[in-house]
Amino acid sequence: MVAENTSSPISITLRVWRQAGPKQPGKFVDYQSANLNPNMSFLEMLDVVNDELTTKGEEPIAFAHDCREGICGTCSATINGKPHGPGVGIATCQVYMRSFRDGDIVTVEPFRARPFPVIKDLITDRSAFDQIQQAGGFITARAGSAPDANATPIPKGDADLAMDAATCIGCGACVAACKNASAMLFVAAKVSHLGLLPQGQAERDRRVLSMVQKMDELGFGNCTNFYECSAACPKLISHDFIARMNRDYLKAVIRSGLSPESVSVGGSA
Repeated sequence: MVAENTSSPISITLRVWRQAGPKQPGKFVDYQSANLNPNMSFLEMLDVVNDELTTKGEEPIAFAHDCREGICGTCSATINGKPHGPGVGIATCQVYMRSFRDGDIVTVEPFRARPFPVIKDLITDRSAFDQIQQAGGFITARAGSAPDANATPIPKGDADLAMDAATCIGCGACVAACKNASAMLFVAAKVSHLGLLPQGQAERDRRVLSMVQKMDELGFGNCTNFYECSAACPKLISHDFIARMNRDYLKAVIRSGLSPESVSVGGSA
């Protein structure tokens, strides 16, 4: 079997969403990009396009990036209608140009969700996630020296699940993939990450109630169990965490003395 030749340069038409500011109208603009190395990353391709635009005296494409290693989630963009683009379990910065064919039209736009307003071009304001995290994503711990790692025994199953949830990088792909712009997978990962561990039990009820309430206040939509969220997640976080959070939420509601009929999860009764 002959391996695919990935050394021949390719040319694409890059169709990019351009928007000068949050209150400015936006539109798609086409750019021709030729002789691209198929082994460069998607963000490196954007760097090349921006160099060409700058040389011509035009405004470069604004896009967010930091680690470029699939760790920070900053690079979030929608490529050909899919958050983070082609591939499974990878972020935008881990997409390579060999994923496209010579002559392809590649459409790039920001994550689309009302709680994620566009700042400029491909950059969105995802501080709504920070507000949810601040609402309850913490534990009460003694300040000072770190406790011994083996001081509190944790069952391996719980530790593994907590680590799975903790891999969430807060990129927002789950919201962008959901037709309702639901943040349930993100919130479920944060709630489960701490709720599975002994250190997180003190705030367990307060955590899930506060984070879900903040999620609803910020305008994220309802979960209707289509699971686009977990399919688009660059860390492949399971939608099973949503069911776990729903159980925690209902228990917290009952223990708090609230009526289950008077509260909602992700906008649904």
